[in-house]
Amino acid sequence: MSISGATDRLMSVIILFSTQNKELAMKYLCLVYSAENLLDTMPDSDCLAYDESIRKSGYCLAAEALQPVHTATTVRVRDGKISIADGPFAETKEQLAGFYLIEAKEAIQLAAKIPPAQVGSIEVRPIREMARQGGQEV
Repeated sequence: MSISGATDRLMSVIILFSTQNKELAMKYLCLVYSAENLLDTMPDSDCLAYDESIRKSGYCLAAEALQPVHTATTVRVRDGKISIADGPFAETKEQLAGFYLIEAKEAIQLAAKIPPAQVGSIEVRPIREMARQGGQEV
C-alpha cells in the first residue's frame, strides 16, 4: 500500500475527543508515532471501526489526518529571521503520524485503544492551561 493509502487510513483515526463530564476530566494530547511503512500493515477496517465507535460514544468532536512526513515543512525564527526547511524537525525511526486531543479521566485507556498503538507508540501529554488576563487566554 502506498503512503497515500496510509494517509487515507489515518484520516479515520486522528480524532478530537470530549467527555460528557468535563468538570472531572482533564485535557490530554495523544501524539501517535509510527514508522510510515508500518502503518501500511494496519487494516483500514480497524481504524474505521475505531473511528465509528468513538464517534458514537459522543467523545469525538472532529477528525483530521496528517499528510506523510515528506510533505512537512519546518519553520524556525531566529533573531527575527524566518528559516524554512523541507521535512520534519528531526530524522527519527518513528514519525508523528497523527494526534488526538481528548478530555477524559481515562486518557491512558483511551490511548491504548488507538489502533496505531499496535505498530507504533502513543505519547500522552497533559494540556497546560494558559494564564488568563481579563478573561482572555494569553
